[in-house]
Parts: sequence; C-alpha cells; structure tokens
Amino acid sequence: MATKTRRAKTTDRTIPKPPAEPEETWELRLYVAGQTPRSIAALENLERICEEHLAGKYTIEVIDLLRNPQLARGDQILALPTLVRKLPEPVRKIIGDLSNEERVLVGLDLRPR
Repeated sequence: MATKTRRAKTTDRTIPKPPAEPEETWELRLYVAGQTPRSIAALENLERICEEHLAGKYTIEVIDLLRNPQLARGDQILALPTLVRKLPEPVRKIIGDLSNEERVLVGLDLRPR
C-alpha cells in the first residue's frame, strides 16, 4: 500500500495588522491654593515628571481653589496641593508638592510598587 503525502497550500497573501491602538492620554488635575511656594513647586515637579515619563501624552489642568473653592467638592479635595489622575482610570490622588519622584511615579502607576 502506497502512502500519499499532501503538501500544504501556500499563498502570497499578507495578513493585515490590527489597527494600532491610540496613544493613551493622561488627564491630570493639580489643585492648589494660590501661588504659594508649595503650589509652585508642585506644578514644576509635575511638569518635569510628565515630560520625562509621559512626553506628549498628558494634559495638566491647574485649579486654584482660592478662585473656585466649589471645585474641591467634585474630587473630594481635603488638602493642598493635591494631584488627581482622572485618566487613565482608576482615579488616583497624591497630596503634597510632588518632590518625591519615586512616590509620584508609584502613585500614578508609572512604576511598580
């Protein structure tokens, strides 16, 4: 009895790549109370950290609670300055001037704990 060997058909078609996922944009809110040294330091530290770790993929909204105190209620702000990561979810909060970069990176989930 002779055995038959079958060859797999080959074609020259290419498999399309799945569409690239859009870059994730980080939405950050920094709650401050005027132009205090801690508020200024928090914003400078945040901008530096974002440029180093999220270059071009973030927005920062600075909310001065001396001008708009009613906005504190929405994010349940109890201390200042406070950074709130709105996106990507889940919402995360970091209180202080953000001078401890390692703590900020862990708090934003940019570095494992």
